[in-house]
Amino acid sequence: MNGRFENFSQFYPFYLSEHKTKWCRRLHFIGNTLVLLAFVAFILSLDWRYLCAMPILGYGFAWLGHFVFEKNKPATFKLPLYSLMGDWVMFSEILSGKMRF
Repeated sequence: MNGRFENFSQFYPFYLSEHKTKWCRRLHFIGNTLVLLAFVAFILSLDWRYLCAMPILGYGFAWLGHFVFEKNKPATFKLPLYSLMGDWVMFSEILSGKMRF
């Protein structure tokens, strides 16, 4: 993973290979859903604590999936932007039914 990806299209297959277990994917999905809910709560309340909770919710659930179920190190540590993009692409693929939940 040491910078061998020239673009996100090259990175995404690797990203998916790091999310093989259904529980890891489910925890990512739960975390992303909670991030969206926290963002809506922030918009409605303007309470900044919801913004502070967003990375804790998103990364907390995702990292739990990696450390407990995948037994690997999240790509976030080396390629944070591509990893974040991958989270949301995978989220949308799960929502659309393109990827198994």
